[in-house]
Amino acid sequence: MTSPHFTFSVYLLTFALLLQTLYAASPLSHFCSKSENFTANGPYESNLKKLLGNLNYQTPPLGFGLGSVGQYPYQTYGLALCRGDVAARDCKNCVSEASNEIHKRCPYNKGAIIWYDNCLLKYQNRDFFGQIDNQNKFYMYNVRNVGNPTTFNQKTRELLSLLAKEASETPKLYAAGELALSESKKLYGLTQCTRDLSSADCFKCLDGIINELPRCCDGKEGGRVISGSCNFIYEIYPFLNA
Repeated sequence: MTSPHFTFSVYLLTFALLLQTLYAASPLSHFCSKSENFTANGPYESNLKKLLGNLNYQTPPLGFGLGSVGQYPYQTYGLALCRGDVAARDCKNCVSEASNEIHKRCPYNKGAIIWYDNCLLKYQNRDFFGQIDNQNKFYMYNVRNVGNPTTFNQKTRELLSLLAKEASETPKLYAAGELALSESKKLYGLTQCTRDLSSADCFKCLDGIINELPRCCDGKEGGRVISGSCNFIYEIYPFLNA
């Protein structure tokens, strides 16, 4: 006979896992373009569906995909990027979820962008490839403060600047690393750009968002600045996927 305590514990564990799954699948943020809308069941929507299908197929093997479908004035351009430490299977799931969710949140907008922890998806009715996106941007930070913010902020900038240079010099435009804060503590970081950018523009994009550290995450144990073209993460604990 199953004890009531065991049954209740299983229910709690199941509920906790369900919450974790739902949280993991929740978007970090999204923006819908306010400039133009398209007509339901029209040529732009047809091209957009084809584009999203292509990105779902192209992105997982390499972690990045981009392309366009159609001809002016119904042509649509898009890209998808998965975080550099994410496995192909998780990348596929994230891009698929992003494609479904962005349609719900921006159903008739000709341009939209959505971010998850594991990926981003973006499309527009104009060619934006190779251009740094400084308009679509948001901050996230750990609510806990560090004990010595001046020194910590310097170390954070030092690590992220090193990773920005490293990322801009690699084909995947991605880098991750760590920096010792003391004998027992480390700082962990990640930098990444969308691969439509040149090496120089990747560094320019990352350098720009690193300069926003004082506004974003001054003295915080962890933080992110996430844009439509690049992003960084830093934390005082390991966060990369194995």
